[in-house]
Amino acid sequence: MATGSFHLVGINNFNKIQPRCNSLRILLVKGKELLRKMEENGPRYYSTASPSTSHFNQRIASLKNGSGPTKVNDALQLFDEMLQRQPPPNIIQLNQLITIIVKMKQYSTALSLFKRVNMMGIPSDLYAINISINCHCRLDQVAYGFALLATILKQGHQPDLATYNTLINGLVLADRVFKAVELFKKLLREKVCEPDQFMYGTVINGLCKVGNTSKALELLRFMESGSCKPVVAQYNAVIDSLCKDKMVDHALELFAKMTEKGVLANVITYNSLIHGLCNFGRETEAAKMLRDMEEEGVSPTVVTFTILVNAFCKQGSVKDSELAVQAMVRRGLNPDVITYNALIDGYCLRGEVDDAEKVIDRMMEQDIVPDIITYSSLINGYCKKKQVSKARHLFQEIQDKGLIPNGVSYSSMIQGLFESGNPAAAKELFKEMQAKGLTPTVLTYGILFQGMCNNSECSDALALFRSLESNKMMNDAGLYTILINGCSKCGKPDLAMDLFDELLSKGLKPNVRTYGVMIRVYCEEGLLVKGKELLRKMEENGCLPNSFTYNVIVRELLKKNESGEAEIYLEEMINRGFMPDHATFENILVRIPNVGKDSRLRTIVQKLTSVERKDGRNLI
Repeated sequence: MATGSFHLVGINNFNKIQPRCNSLRILLVKGKELLRKMEENGPRYYSTASPSTSHFNQRIASLKNGSGPTKVNDALQLFDEMLQRQPPPNIIQLNQLITIIVKMKQYSTALSLFKRVNMMGIPSDLYAINISINCHCRLDQVAYGFALLATILKQGHQPDLATYNTLINGLVLADRVFKAVELFKKLLREKVCEPDQFMYGTVINGLCKVGNTSKALELLRFMESGSCKPVVAQYNAVIDSLCKDKMVDHALELFAKMTEKGVLANVITYNSLIHGLCNFGRETEAAKMLRDMEEEGVSPTVVTFTILVNAFCKQGSVKDSELAVQAMVRRGLNPDVITYNALIDGYCLRGEVDDAEKVIDRMMEQDIVPDIITYSSLINGYCKKKQVSKARHLFQEIQDKGLIPNGVSYSSMIQGLFESGNPAAAKELFKEMQAKGLTPTVLTYGILFQGMCNNSECSDALALFRSLESNKMMNDAGLYTILINGCSKCGKPDLAMDLFDELLSKGLKPNVRTYGVMIRVYCEEGLLVKGKELLRKMEENGCLPNSFTYNVIVRELLKKNESGEAEIYLEEMINRGFMPDHATFENILVRIPNVGKDSRLRTIVQKLTSVERKDGRNLI
């Protein structure tokens, strides 16, 4: 009975709870489905955050992946919505949004947003202050960055590695590299923090930026000996700086040591080395390095080939430049406007303006729009070919197209007008250049002074030179040389000599052209002794005579029938790889005695036929 009663009761209770069990089964099935979705889709399905927080997170994530001009406005709108929420969001979420704005380089906007956050009483954190420091540094307000460092300490936070990285980078951006180095040394000395690769890289880049490559190399060696080993980025900075310092062989040595240490070179490494080699006329080695990089699995870029194109063009080998363009196209790389500009300049330097025009046609066919550099090269090419009317037409045409001529365009046109016998138009164009707010460079003034002196206006040129307010212009040895040469040709040798004395009194260093011009002035004025003295003095000052210098002194000695001394200088110039020019050679020939008589000059002339010229000029 008891058992039966128990059984009946159990059945009855089961019947009562059976509908509830069915509901539980449905819930279990739904629960399993939810777990499956959670595993597939990640934590957002079981987040405990409020719907509004999740919504903001999704929109922040969307902004991170977004692009376009409306992105800033969208970010600002979201920021306003977040601040209106009650309770307001925490600083972490706001940091995420403001970081997006900082990445869009809207530094002032980011700082104003942080100001609003502080005014609402939302507690800040170290990450937020670090972002603010970065914004101030990017705005060239590094002093405010250091003021925020004090704020960090006052708020009880401990500055971290990111704080100091940001401040050191700010100092470098503000061209206060030595202050950055001082702070870096202090951090090391006082063991405030352990520098990472970013900090080392920032200091190395800064040292290279100010031309202190030797110190950058020292720091690189220090890294190699420590626990924070340098990576390719640090090596690249020093290699590039060595190349710019004309120490290409040292750069190649560092490259070899880098690879020995197992650090793999990248395209930036190879580009720096190829550029450095090309700058020294070592195009063959540069081409070999291109092959080496491909063998190492590093693909050259458009920049790589453009470096080679530019180098070949400067050497006058446009054919090799065209081959380099073809090679890049075979690799699936499309030449850009910089590549074509180098090619156009190469043709123009050779006077082959028709071929330069064909390159512009190729650009147009590929929808590459020529820029002011393109047209400046073509204007220069027309002027060199004495096609000044074409140059003037193009100069006006580019302005009609909305392009603004630059200093190079104006300088080429001014030179072309002077050389075509139109000095008035050249000077008028110079005034127009100044009126349009373009500051003439040393090159522009050199062209102007040269043109004025060639048109017997050396007094006006000198007056203009005296009126220059720029110390850089007033202390340029090249401009002095042009004026010295101009005054001597205008029949004012005393003024030329006064200018040379003025140059020396300023502590300026004459170049080989300056010395050559002055030696010619002394010789023309019958001051041969002073000319010879200056020839020896220039060598003492580390400036070796060139072909022009030797020819001037030899001709003057021959004119004075001082053949013995002329022979000494002749042999010296030949031994240095220089040859007599046409005028000097004529002077030598008339002084060689008849056949049968011994003559040192005849021996020298016979020697000339077996010597290779350094200056590449024909003897006759």
